[in-house]
Amino acid sequence: MIRVLSGAVLIVLAVAVVWFAPLALVEVVAFAVLFAATEELLALFAASGVRVPHWPAAGGALVTLATFTQIISARDSADVILMGELIVMAIVVLITWRAGSDALATVSASLFPSIYLAIPIGAIVAIRESAGPAPLFLLMLTVIVSDTAQYYTGRLAGRRLLAPTISPKKTVEGAVGGLVFGTALFASLGGWWLPIVPAIERVGLGAGIVVAGIAGDLFESMLKRSAGVKDSSAIIPGHGGVLDRIDALLFAAPFYYCVGRFIRL
Repeated sequence: MIRVLSGAVLIVLAVAVVWFAPLALVEVVAFAVLFAATEELLALFAASGVRVPHWPAAGGALVTLATFTQIISARDSADVILMGELIVMAIVVLITWRAGSDALATVSASLFPSIYLAIPIGAIVAIRESAGPAPLFLLMLTVIVSDTAQYYTGRLAGRRLLAPTISPKKTVEGAVGGLVFGTALFASLGGWWLPIVPAIERVGLGAGIVVAGIAGDLFESMLKRSAGVKDSSAIIPGHGGVLDRIDALLFAAPFYYCVGRFIRL
């Protein structure tokens, strides 16, 4: 019951923010989600024994997200921001390093929140800003429907494990179910919300979103399994952490954003 209630609250909040919130509030929510997800990711690093300079890594992620918002109008300068972060992180590690074999891992892990979290969340904000609420909600709804279909199809017909080393409960049959239902939803609703995209292209785009979402889900599961934890946190009752809720979007949103640049969403 707690899982159902908290899930309903999350859906209501997501609909309210995507459809009705002004862009400034969308950006505030994006920064809050990024901060919470970064804290969880850094905790996973700590559980894995990787030492990361906390505030430089978190600050770098926030600055990277800012390149996709009106706070810093420099969306096309993300490469400059990331290169600057690399130099800053290298200097931080250089100053704080006390011998050992962890320097390379520390620098790499420090940049990871910016690449893994900030850029995809920035892509979500950019979609809302440039294309409006309907295309963004279509993306989110596709991921939700696909995830739900994967769960129930896997429960009903799952036989072959999809990635047993990473996630022993995910099945090939569940993934196929998610692909079918998620793609069908995107292709059908896209007729109203993405009328500029031909039907056959909507099928391909929907399938790409679902596949990217499945990869994102498995990727986060790999990080958690490597760290020896079940959930990224317990902040959302019955659902784990923020990272657990957005893992599929972290891969699906950049794919959607990049394709959208070509088809001019």
